[in-house]
Amino acid sequence: MKILAFSGSLRERSTNTGLIRAAIELGNKADMQVYLENISILPLYNQDMEANFPKEITELKKRIREADGIIIATPEFNRSIPGSLKNMFDWTSRPYGDNAWDGKPVATMGASPGGIGTALAQYHLKQILLYLNTRVIGQPEFYVGNSSPKFDQEGNLTDEKTTQYIEQLLKTFKEFISK
Repeated sequence: MKILAFSGSLRERSTNTGLIRAAIELGNKADMQVYLENISILPLYNQDMEANFPKEITELKKRIREADGIIIATPEFNRSIPGSLKNMFDWTSRPYGDNAWDGKPVATMGASPGGIGTALAQYHLKQILLYLNTRVIGQPEFYVGNSSPKFDQEGNLTDEKTTQYIEQLLKTFKEFISK
């Protein structure tokens, strides 16, 4: 099973990218090949550019369509998702009528040093995903609050309980995709 993964954080040692790295490692045990996409290379969305659609966006849309499912890990910026993630959605759902996300199974997760994890960012993320006509998994919800001690200095997950949550999410997501 091929899964694309997106981290909404552009930081090199991001805990959200650390969640994706853990999912990549754990996915191998669950017969899921998880691939991290780099959204930092995408140009800012500009509708004027649709006439000469950027090659990197065309290729990304193809990879989204070919994937069996998508995992998105987002930080919370000002009670919402980062602009880099929104930019990726704007590009990959355009031009109008050519939405790469249509019908795609999606699981969300996120880590934050704050107490409520990324609950509000994921709420906003799910609104966007529902508008794009994805199939968003409802349970288990995955919010890693007070995340700092759960990751090492490089942004790698070290917390066993969070690792177990990722394993459960992957198992449930695999079943969800198969429905």
